[in-house]
Amino acid sequence: MIKDRTETVTVPEQITEEAEAKALVREKPVYKRKRGDRKDGRRLKNITPMIKIMPYIMEKRSDACNTYADSFDVTRVDEMVREKVRSGKTSFSLLHILLAAYVRTVSQRPAINRFVSGQRIYARNNIIVNMTIKREMSIDAPDTVVKVEFDPWDTLDDIYDKFNTTVETALSQSAEESDFDSINKAFTLIPGFLLRFAVHTLDRMDYFGKMPKKILDISPFHGSMIITSMGSLGIKPIYHHIYDFGNLPVFIAYGAKRTVVGVDTKGNITKKKFVDIKVVTDERICDGYYYASCFKLMRKYVENPVLLETPPEEVFYDCE
Repeated sequence: MIKDRTETVTVPEQITEEAEAKALVREKPVYKRKRGDRKDGRRLKNITPMIKIMPYIMEKRSDACNTYADSFDVTRVDEMVREKVRSGKTSFSLLHILLAAYVRTVSQRPAINRFVSGQRIYARNNIIVNMTIKREMSIDAPDTVVKVEFDPWDTLDDIYDKFNTTVETALSQSAEESDFDSINKAFTLIPGFLLRFAVHTLDRMDYFGKMPKKILDISPFHGSMIITSMGSLGIKPIYHHIYDFGNLPVFIAYGAKRTVVGVDTKGNITKKKFVDIKVVTDERICDGYYYASCFKLMRKYVENPVLLETPPEEVFYDCE
């Protein structure tokens, strides 16, 4: 893995500490698009032979699914949620901390933001998180999808603002105004035998990196990760499959918080809150050791959410 951090500092004379902090300009490395790159990612060539050959052995994403389950101690999360709500962020929740923890993990372990398409491995250009939301909390209410782009330097407050703004915009739009819902409706107007051909054509276009950008921008099957809350539905998390169509490498599901009563080292009775998560991953983008380090890092950020209040000290970008 190549560490590549772009950071420039402008320090005028007699600058205050606060102004000096604001003068820190963080930029992503500028990569010139090369032959073989896609609209949403750079083709990686300097990767190990084993990882390079994996997509040829496991051609479909469903062939390469690994499942992982864990429980995170969210006792400190609960405290932070109460603080944020009191400060005016009335819809702040565990979801925002999970999103922030994942984005921060990507900033330190960028290989989990890779994807496989056309038997080739790519480094995604951006951090894109997808989530399906209901327009209303009822059985018959229609679903829609939100896609939110985050920056590896984002803090917890940045994540909250970006995610909520996107959700509020999506919910304020009617199905006719939403690009995602409009294209979905257009596809349903195509007769079944032609619709199958249309989806197959899009899949082939995606295989060769020719998928129209307009569809890439709204597709729930393209992105860094998709997340769903089973807790809001009142059930435990499930292992949700990742799709062969598109290029999503990670699907995270989490359940409702639960209280665990235990005994500490001094014999005192303690109460802690935990949340169960289940993850399905595409094992072709990196090895198991790397994935394990990612999950450990995500756990660290969730269980110590104060670390997400400030930007990371440095950001790592994927190898050429």
